[in-house]
Amino acid sequence: MESLVVPVLILLAVAAAVMLAYRAARRRTSGRGTGTSQPAPTSPDLARQAAGRLSEEQHRRIYALIAQGQPVAAIKLYHEATGEGLRASRDAVGALASHPQPYVAQEPAAAVSEDDDGPQRFPYRYRAIASKGDVTREVSSNMLNDEIYGRIRTLARNGETEAAANALTRHSDISLTQAREFIALLGD
Repeated sequence: MESLVVPVLILLAVAAAVMLAYRAARRRTSGRGTGTSQPAPTSPDLARQAAGRLSEEQHRRIYALIAQGQPVAAIKLYHEATGEGLRASRDAVGALASHPQPYVAQEPAAAVSEDDDGPQRFPYRYRAIASKGDVTREVSSNMLNDEIYGRIRTLARNGETEAAANALTRHSDISLTQAREFIALLGD
């Protein structure tokens, strides 16, 4: 009986330490996020708001840092440019990286035509990736965005592969053959 007393006491001490650590962790996490009455904006909304706070030069430099894989430098630049806190700057740069935004001038801009004839160049590189099995293709262009790529994907899924390939070549610097290979991976 005496041989079991020591292991049981050790087991009870470990269980008590685990319970105390669990309670402390719960108290820490339950205290976060209080004090704000508004829900946090979604990432696309946050990206739009963050892009709206930047000048054209700041916008270009932040996206250049994101593209170079330097998120800490991008967060620092955003923090200095806007005066936002470090957490807010981190969230804003993360949203800008996840949901690229074109620079929009503060003064009213002339209406942009909706036709697809002349592709517009954006101040960021858009990456589209398609894969099937072991085959992966990537298109990177500053003439693509979510809307244009969505139209290309819709054309491919509707069986209009030639129209999708032509649209992809018009909005990127790849050949028609490369575009057809890419679209073939999207069609499924």
